[in-house]
Amino acid sequence: MARQPRPVLQGRRAGVVSRALANVMDVGVVVLLLSASYVAVTAARYLINPASFTFPSPSFAFVVLLGMGVQALYFLVSWAVPGRTYGDAVLGLRVVNFRGERMHWVGALLRALLCVVFPIGLLWVLVSAQNRSVQDVLLRTSVIYDWPSSALPAASH
Repeated sequence: MARQPRPVLQGRRAGVVSRALANVMDVGVVVLLLSASYVAVTAARYLINPASFTFPSPSFAFVVLLGMGVQALYFLVSWAVPGRTYGDAVLGLRVVNFRGERMHWVGALLRALLCVVFPIGLLWVLVSAQNRSVQDVLLRTSVIYDWPSSALPAASH
């Protein structure tokens, strides 16, 4: 079987648009996780004591802090295990360390925390000749285009 040609961008650093779209999808995943958790907690409270049931009403600050924690955990596990978040997978992106390999747990944790606490650092990609965010520069990481072989178009003859 003939080897499939790789797209021109395969292995190159991703730009701000691809990365921002992936991040929007990832925030959507976290919002869905938080919403599902709220429904589960609400249902459990109702089942435990239906007579005095009231809907939970967490403070805005609690929701933001919980969301940041869930986002950081989501990034950590996604970057340390498969090397990509859901948004990254949809857009054919992968986060790699300075060797071009999947991130280790400590590096993934540091990157996750930096991305959650300082998300505006992504905008550095706009002025970086190497398409690197502030987080990438500090931790020597890169977000590259990396489509799985099965997602590549078949070779035309």
